[in-house]
Amino acid sequence: MGTDSKYIWMDGKLVEYQNATVHFLNTALHYGLGVFEGIRCYKANQGPAIFRLREHMDRLVDSAKVLGFRDLPYTAVDFCEAAKEVVRANGFQSCYIRPLIFLESPGLGLNMDVGSPRVGIAAWEWGAYLGDEAMEKGVRANVSSYTRHHINVSMTKAKITGNYSNSVMAKTESVRLGFDEAIMLDPQGYVAECTGENLFLVRKGVVHTPHTATILEGITRDSIITLARDLGYIVNEGLISRDQLYIADEIFVTGTAAEVVAVTELDFRVIGSGKMGAVTRQIQKAFHSVIQGEHPRSSEWLDYVNQ
Repeated sequence: MGTDSKYIWMDGKLVEYQNATVHFLNTALHYGLGVFEGIRCYKANQGPAIFRLREHMDRLVDSAKVLGFRDLPYTAVDFCEAAKEVVRANGFQSCYIRPLIFLESPGLGLNMDVGSPRVGIAAWEWGAYLGDEAMEKGVRANVSSYTRHHINVSMTKAKITGNYSNSVMAKTESVRLGFDEAIMLDPQGYVAECTGENLFLVRKGVVHTPHTATILEGITRDSIITLARDLGYIVNEGLISRDQLYIADEIFVTGTAAEVVAVTELDFRVIGSGKMGAVTRQIQKAFHSVIQGEHPRSSEWLDYVNQ
């Protein structure tokens, strides 16, 4: 995966890709003091369209507030317009968008108030996060030896850059063990989420997903819950134990990067038939219809770049 593009939006203006840099002695680089978003722009029927743009930018601002930024130089509306500008400037029809707010301080102290926020928005062409075959065949996962953050150790409702060392270690461990993805438990031992995705299971026709206490409240997750209920499924949010995953009829994960992907094997146990299940397939199909501009939800969830 390459991240090349022509331009990156930095502090209010477009900068050539190679010039979008920060100094080595940068507070965010040393301490993980930044917040970010992951957003998809799709080649829809009426042109490039960004999926749930405003909701993502609202969460970006909320994440900055949770981390401790007191004042930002831009609003969520400003960030929305900047994201569209980046997509247009690079001529992308379909791409991944990465906004980042980070702390820049004259020193390397640990006080958020000694410094100021800087903002960048990049975009690049990015295919299937878990691989092209995963969309149809699903992925193999394991329950990680790493625990998802405690809710009062690091804030779990914010996309804080430093939080992701937890995900990186879990993902790397799983890949080295031969799996595609890791499922992480919360500090009480209940199922939380994957390293970069939310998780759902299906049993006896009912869709279940972990409660929101220890997870990132994914925007794709929210979309899938809505689409599943539109399709007539009951969706329960609550505590899920590890062994409930093993006896699920279906498991699937959702996220901006992954979209909707089945988990067909977990901890060397085949899930259901070992293939994508009927419920997962129906929800995946509905999601793809939305992002292509062909679904009744498309009009409220797609923000067209050139309109």
